Amino acid sequence: MTAIPAPAATAATDGPPLIVEHLTTSIHVGSDRHDVVRDISFSIGPRETLALVGESGCGKSMTALSVMGLLPAGVASVTAGRIVVDGVDMTAAAEAKRESMRGDRIGMIFQEPMTSLNPVLPIGFQVGEALMQHHGLTRKQARARACELLERVRVPAAADRLDAYPHQFSGGMRQRVMIALALACRPRVLIADEPTTALDVTIQAQVLALLADLQEKEGLAVLLITHNLGVVASVADRVMVMYGGDVVESAPVAAFFARPTHPYSSALLAAMPRIEGEGGLQPIPGQVPTLTEMPVGCRFQSRCPLRIDRCALLPPLAAVGGDPDHRVRCWVRMDT
Repeated sequence: MTAIPAPAATAATDGPPLIVEHLTTSIHVGSDRHDVVRDISFSIGPRETLALVGESGCGKSMTALSVMGLLPAGVASVTAGRIVVDGVDMTAAAEAKRESMRGDRIGMIFQEPMTSLNPVLPIGFQVGEALMQHHGLTRKQARARACELLERVRVPAAADRLDAYPHQFSGGMRQRVMIALALACRPRVLIADEPTTALDVTIQAQVLALLADLQEKEGLAVLLITHNLGVVASVADRVMVMYGGDVVESAPVAAFFARPTHPYSSALLAAMPRIEGEGGLQPIPGQVPTLTEMPVGCRFQSRCPLRIDRCALLPPLAAVGGDPDHRVRCWVRMDT
């Protein structure tokens, strides 16, 4: 067995494995700059899951790419704020240091495993490559460790499938391979970007249960990016709702579902399919504004039934009913 040592407990790693402070990420179009993530802050502790939710185009994946340091060069960049991973300030670190952190101290499960895995390289090599890169294992040692990881994520006959290619795996098995790859070096932080997209309900449940089991054993801090509020209810500890690049609500998961406060949060919940109840789905009218049409104040104002004149100004993220753990960005609802 080729064991990978757990990260040492040092002063740098005693705090939350992931801290994001006042992060702003911008896309550059010619001489213009458009903020796609605007002044967001959060931290995630060991064995904690923070779910980032919202419609497509709300900034969830851009937040993940900012944390990973994988923004497309020359197109997007972090323009303000700080990202600290396992005690290392990624925004101030040299590129060589950031490169050494990615895949080692912080891992990511991407949305679509078929496009994330290299179609011309065997699965065993792809899982073991990070171990050779970050931990200096030989090819033989990395192959043995890859087999252990595939067994751990419950890939059947793992030893016989090390030389198989991604197209020879089902969607659920490819997702398991992505999990094995992300956890190969025993990171402290895991970003899961829509990890159950395109999987049927039974496989979704298996993948989520597997992630929860690995999170408990490894002490992972998990940032879960999803539009599926059913998944949020079953696995998350806290929820952050994003709209137009802003955090509009942040709350413990139980408080969020018991008392959704921002009009957008309420609309998302009303749009969920339900077995019981009357009226069916209640779609949110309109769509997320384009980058060039984003309002200056509250970015949800054009679709909000509670809009008032004051919404032309950006509201602060304020406590709901005096609860500092439940915060909302809404002039109408912040004092309720």
